[in-house]
Amino acid sequence: MQSNLDWKDCECCGDDVSSERWALGYRVCLPCGELQAQAARESWTVVQEYGKGGYMFVTAASAPRTLRETNQKNLRS
Repeated sequence: MQSNLDWKDCECCGDDVSSERWALGYRVCLPCGELQAQAARESWTVVQEYGKGGYMFVTAASAPRTLRETNQKNLRS
């Protein structure tokens, strides 16, 4: 009979990962998983709809300037 306390090794750091987490498909420990999630979120983009046009992709780097410049209620300088 197998114990529910079986542990696997994290693929990033070698720390312990519970067998339940491993069975769900997560091959990294919680701290490494959080770091991977933060890195993935940095690459996300925002889609902004124009009032009289299509959509525009906005990256994290260009978001503050682009979103400020496309506000129809504020005059652009």
